[in-house]
Amino acid sequence: MPVRVALAEDKPFLARAVREKLELYPDDLSFAFHAENGDELLEMLAERSDVDAVLMDIEMPVRDGIEATAAVTERFPDVKVIMLTVFDDDQRIFQAIQAGAMGYLLKDEPPQALRDAVLEIMAGGAPMSPTIAAKALALLRNPARAAADAATYALTPRETEVLEHLGRGLEYREIAETLFISPATVRKHIENIYRKLQVDNKMRAVRKASRHGLI
Repeated sequence: MPVRVALAEDKPFLARAVREKLELYPDDLSFAFHAENGDELLEMLAERSDVDAVLMDIEMPVRDGIEATAAVTERFPDVKVIMLTVFDDDQRIFQAIQAGAMGYLLKDEPPQALRDAVLEIMAGGAPMSPTIAAKALALLRNPARAAADAATYALTPRETEVLEHLGRGLEYREIAETLFISPATVRKHIENIYRKLQVDNKMRAVRKASRHGLI
């Protein structure tokens, strides 16, 4: 019987692309449903007892992928979670593993790799993109630092995303347009970032975040 796979992804065009990849392998995979945020995913899982695995985006409205993963692990322990995201920073990898994710893939993986990852996780494996696996090994070698950095600075996924864009040299308006939020919201996120990192400008924020593996 094909593995029944659900998807949590807030961007319709990305959700469609992932579904198309899964549907290339009807003998191995069966697409169950698509949820646009963590809360919707949990509601749909409660109605569907036949789902085997979830492909989980991280950055979603209402309830993000890290929080949703923790909830799925607690409420539906038989459902395997694979993070499927564009983020490869140490903090998110650490948080995802802590939340209960059994796999971590980047969204640019080809269809065959996605199919293999789903089958691997159902066989008890822990599939990861090569770059993620290398970072996960580094975290295992120094878990105390990873935990300390995450706990000390406690940046939210959105704050980390804003900080990454700052590191690329984007201005407030450009970040707002990229993330589909208002400049005022960007400014508020940056204020929180400065407070948490105990810095007073974006250059110091980016430098400190890079030094501690937050971006």
